[in-house]
Amino acid sequence: MKRISGNNKRQRGFTLLEVMIALLIFGVGLLTVAALQTVSKRANYEAVQRTTASFLALDMLERMRVNKGRLNRYTQGKMELGGGQRGVPGTLCTSLADACDGIDIANADLYEWEQRLDGVAEDQGGNATGGLLSPTACLDGPGGGGTGVYTVAIAWRGVTELTDPTADDCGDDTGLYGADNEFRRILVISAFIDAT
Repeated sequence: MKRISGNNKRQRGFTLLEVMIALLIFGVGLLTVAALQTVSKRANYEAVQRTTASFLALDMLERMRVNKGRLNRYTQGKMELGGGQRGVPGTLCTSLADACDGIDIANADLYEWEQRLDGVAEDQGGNATGGLLSPTACLDGPGGGGTGVYTVAIAWRGVTELTDPTADDCGDDTGLYGADNEFRRILVISAFIDAT
């Protein structure tokens, strides 16, 4: 004889409760992936800005090395650039016919470099998009432009709040980086340049 029991029925399919739990777990996973994507984009943007600042700082130091006879024209005390402060120089020294001396080259270098800092090389809808966000650059070196250590500091606006970096005071007083400079990012590169 076979025993008939109500517990011998086989369960088939999923219950509604199981489906809802699976959907909840899947939804939480999707939200986590979306949050991770946002964090990743923010970190990538910060890395691009830092890379751009590094490239620009090294570019200026090389320009100064090439025109070492006029190093005083690059620093002039503590030179601060960014935001289109420099006007177009009398000559841009783009050809040999311009017959530029060291002063002309320094003025053209500073103008062109500030344009790159501000991002005018890339334009989107009339807005400069190729540089840093709210940049300020400071050039410093020995008085009179002689042999010594020259420093290029570049500050820009970051995306997230951090404590104010104390590596350099470049851009501190501009008001571009929040009330307490909590959005200020800074890169400082120093190099020895032999003026002889």
